[in-house]
Amino acid sequence: MPDPTPELWTTQEAADHLGIKLKSASGLLSRRGIKRAGEGRHPDSGRIVALWHADEVRAVAADRQPGRRTDRA
Repeated sequence: MPDPTPELWTTQEAADHLGIKLKSASGLLSRRGIKRAGEGRHPDSGRIVALWHADEVRAVAADRQPGRRTDRA
């Protein structure tokens, strides 16, 4: 039986996994068609942060080829 509570990552955790800057992470995920899973509160500051499905972030990381030109065939 699948886990009823999926693993969710903050944008910072997603950026760390992807090896990119925090400000680049949400843009990359959005361009790849990944939707936010929701929002949560940061444990220290209490600010609202975006949450992403960890499996979807891992899939983007596996498919990602930094520096690849997409304008050439």
